[in-house]
Amino acid sequence: MVRFEKRPQPSRLFAYATPLLAVLATFFFGGLLFAALGKDPVVSIVTIFWEPLFGEFSFFYRPQLLIKGAPLVLIAIGLSLGFKAGIWNIGAEGQYIMGALVGAGVGLAFYPTESVLIFPLMVLAGALGGMLWAMIPALLKVRFGTNEILVSLMLVYVAEQFLASMSLGLLKNPEGFGFPGSRNLQQYPSAHNAEIIAGSGMHCGVVAALIAVIFAYVLFARHKLGFAIRVTGEAPRAARFSGVNPSRLVVFCLGASGMLAGLAGLFEVSGPAGQVTIDFNVGYGFTAIIVAFLGRLNPIGIVLAGLLMALTYIGGDIAQSQLQLPAAAIQVFQGMLLFFLLAFDLFTNYRLRFGRSEVA
Repeated sequence: MVRFEKRPQPSRLFAYATPLLAVLATFFFGGLLFAALGKDPVVSIVTIFWEPLFGEFSFFYRPQLLIKGAPLVLIAIGLSLGFKAGIWNIGAEGQYIMGALVGAGVGLAFYPTESVLIFPLMVLAGALGGMLWAMIPALLKVRFGTNEILVSLMLVYVAEQFLASMSLGLLKNPEGFGFPGSRNLQQYPSAHNAEIIAGSGMHCGVVAALIAVIFAYVLFARHKLGFAIRVTGEAPRAARFSGVNPSRLVVFCLGASGMLAGLAGLFEVSGPAGQVTIDFNVGYGFTAIIVAFLGRLNPIGIVLAGLLMALTYIGGDIAQSQLQLPAAAIQVFQGMLLFFLLAFDLFTNYRLRFGRSEVA
């Protein structure tokens, strides 16, 4: 017989090896997927992971690593706060949308006024929009004991409806010839999240992501609140005996993750995306869940995982144009990474045993 046996202590070897094993398994089974679609698996994998870094047009693609990686890291850092405490915010995509809508709305409300104060106001509004959207599952959980997974996830679809409504209504460009979408914020200097160094991909969102990484590292390593978060996730009863207030922790973790997701949305809509559109959200909030777990909920690991996922976004676009791979295949390839990560993570706490089990 084959059975799982719980380890006396979690395996440190598997804890560190799991991300690498998940990546290798994704390469292998992703290659089989591409072969089933009639594409050369080696060429497909090389196109996704080599071309953006060392290909003919890598000078153009490399800055995109920062552009696409920044929102993933920013959102994943926020999610890691809750995940470490056993608080599961699955609705970061909705908080990302609401941060973008509220922040862009503030900027467009001042159009065409020019002022250095407009963009800082947009940043505050974006953070507040994401945080308030995350407060809905937080307060419902604290007050009524609802499941934050379901509530936060369902709110994503509500946020998407708000996005469509704003694109077709209140934020619609009056000079857009009837097409849905807001004014282009890239053409409004006071509201534009421009690159700090032209052509580098470095903008305020990248800086905010780096600050969030440093904050999270100090919080987990040096602060009492970080200790409370870790203890709550690892031993909830011990946390209660040590005086941790579960309600306050829920509000803090969901509020902080919503705030960072809202900031990511604001920096994206005012920078690379440029405007509010019906299809503004591209799944960063969901992909950030993969980034958080691939990075082992560690701030430094999240940075590396965010860059890896950004690479799959860029390489996936190249593979679609050069190899005619369907977009759905790239999404499945990204999903495989989380699947294998969770699968191999099982062996951190369990080992396989072969043979007959002893009868008590």
